[in-house]
Amino acid sequence: MQVITSKENEMIKSIKKLKDKKYRDEQNKFLVEGIKMVQEAINEKAKIDKIVVCEECINDGTIGQDLLYEIAKQDCIYTSKKVFESITEVASPQGILAVMQKENGEESISYDEDVIVVLDGIQDPGNLGTILRTIDSVNLKQVILSENTADPYNPKVVRSTMGAIYRVNMIRSKNIVETLKNMKKHKYDIVATSLQTDETIYDIDYKKKVIVIGNEANGVSKEVLELANKKVKIPMLRKNRKLERSSGNWNYIIRICKNVSLNKF
Repeated sequence: MQVITSKENEMIKSIKKLKDKKYRDEQNKFLVEGIKMVQEAINEKAKIDKIVVCEECINDGTIGQDLLYEIAKQDCIYTSKKVFESITEVASPQGILAVMQKENGEESISYDEDVIVVLDGIQDPGNLGTILRTIDSVNLKQVILSENTADPYNPKVVRSTMGAIYRVNMIRSKNIVETLKNMKKHKYDIVATSLQTDETIYDIDYKKKVIVIGNEANGVSKEVLELANKKVKIPMLRKNRKLERSSGNWNYIIRICKNVSLNKF
């Protein structure tokens, strides 16, 4: 087993560049890290380019034998602990990461689902990851991202998805207003979160609906609100002025998806 011990190794330098969005876009690749994320990538038959393993983590038993057997079937490289720590982004790495090919799933929207979620300017990587995880948890298969929404392949987003990134088709819209207009042509109603209404998420049915979730600070954009067939708010069980100020707060998606789930079963 050959072990890479130099940070100046060309392959290592190439992997480190994937921390930057520009290089992720150029190479059409991204990083996932940790035992669970790599195991799930294997289970989901995601497109794994290569797996990087820290030699010390093999010797100390951090990585189980079953996973070691699975990764041995992949293009696998081994590094010293020092080299691995130079490419990891987590404080306590588990000694394994994978370079993934972006799936480049269907770019066209599937109109087979009753509910389609659109994200209009979500900025925080952790919030975006949580939204993707929640969408996956209620078995929705796609999400539409406005051009000014955070990069879903940002390492922080990827970690927050806890594997949902392998299952949810992410479609980037260059013009969210035109995308929504086209969705209306397919007989979908546009539902936007807003405080300027008395209706709540519990007052509507979830048949042929596009749910638009807006920016954490400013909510859904004005142009999108003007397209909405309906505006809804989410009643808070406890008053929280900080949350109320933002009609597009990411917590809304959790409550909406829970309500969608109750309507589906």
